[in-house]
Amino acid sequence: MRQALTFWVAVFSAALATIAIVAKTSQQDAGEIPLPADMRALASLEPIDTHAHAFKVDPAFLDFLRKLHMHLVDIVVANKEDAEFPQLNAKIERAKAFVKASRGQAVLCTAFDPFKFSDPDFAANAVRQLDRDFAWGAVAVKIWKNVGMELKDQSGRFVMPDDPRLAPIYKNIAANGKTLIAHLAEPDSCWQPPDKNSPDYSYYNEHPEWYMFKQPDHPKKAAIIAARDHMLQENPNLRVVGAHLGSLETNLDEIGRRFDRYPNFAVDVAARTVYLAIQPRDKARQFLIRYQDRIVYGTDLSLYDRQNTEAAEKTWEKQYATDWAFFSSDAAIEYDGRKVQGLALPRQVLRKIYHDNAVQWIHGVVAEPGK
Repeated sequence: MRQALTFWVAVFSAALATIAIVAKTSQQDAGEIPLPADMRALASLEPIDTHAHAFKVDPAFLDFLRKLHMHLVDIVVANKEDAEFPQLNAKIERAKAFVKASRGQAVLCTAFDPFKFSDPDFAANAVRQLDRDFAWGAVAVKIWKNVGMELKDQSGRFVMPDDPRLAPIYKNIAANGKTLIAHLAEPDSCWQPPDKNSPDYSYYNEHPEWYMFKQPDHPKKAAIIAARDHMLQENPNLRVVGAHLGSLETNLDEIGRRFDRYPNFAVDVAARTVYLAIQPRDKARQFLIRYQDRIVYGTDLSLYDRQNTEAAEKTWEKQYATDWAFFSSDAAIEYDGRKVQGLALPRQVLRKIYHDNAVQWIHGVVAEPGK
């Protein structure tokens, strides 16, 4: 009798264990894998990565974003170097496919084709294309560093960000209540001799075409930034988010002066958080607290068809976790191979950087309640 009872207890226990395993597996299949405590804190903010480039439609990756409660601004860049998308329209359409598949997890930042600058109807055609994308749902427009660093007009002069021929495009973006995300100029190291300690050393080794130190006939950084500032002044109703700390990454005081001078200007931290990490800690912390309404979170992470989705998820999650540890804790962490101490920003500042500021500066970045 006792042996029989022991047998049935064992069977019952095994059944319970099986049910638990099945339940856990089903929960994981539904994209509800429990997050570590620190990532749960990040997810609770409904964070917005305002600077990403996602062009691979993969349900597994979308589940990954939902697990983190991460929203994306999917940015299209008009660059000739993108071998996967030599035609801008095809790139925009692929980004639209990703946004549509995301079911509200991502929104589109479109772009106009700067390489048609010399066409007689350049501005009018660009406005028509942007209007179509706005009607589709695009919330922002990207202008890239090829303006000021690569693009030339018919006379052979470099086209700068404040060129009057771009003015109708800026006015149209503002009239539609959209945002211009402006990656104009590059880090200081782009114009300086090679320095292996620079955060951007490997980038210019891999992309020598953008290394201005070896192209002295190209515009200097100061000229590009001055033209960007003039554009801000000439378009006071245009919301502009300066990508990559507004390309003023080494001088937080200079960023602050732009904030004080141009109320229509904010910056993202995409691919430049390392520059905050190598600043004196107190200076970086005080800067982020003082200008807590003018900074939005971003990463510059990408996902293309050629990439393995599982590997990409690990890369993205590691970046999100590292950034969150840096901004939210005072722990000693490693950031891009550098030992740094986290900033331990106040909760209300974290919420602004990771969510609220994006809503204010990029209208429509997340769906309104009830929609």
